[in-house]
Amino acid sequence: MDLFSRQQNKANPAQVKAIKTWIYEILAISQEIPISISQLRCTEPGCSPIETVISVMKTPTETYKIHKSVGEIEYDDICQLKT
Repeated sequence: MDLFSRQQNKANPAQVKAIKTWIYEILAISQEIPISISQLRCTEPGCSPIETVISVMKTPTETYKIHKSVGEIEYDDICQLKT
């Protein structure tokens, strides 16, 4: 098993930008707060093969997981982070 292989698809930069825009809007945070979006291989039982981890760099940092690739995330997925 090659842990360093790059077999997973890279996230589309336009989709990453859209997701960040949705996060700023839906979570009502300042655009000065950095947001990190990472697409990772999920190894948890029942998890989709790729998940997206979103970190909002507030103090303390808020971290969210969406069990979809960046390309599959929709506006409604981000709306659910608020609940």
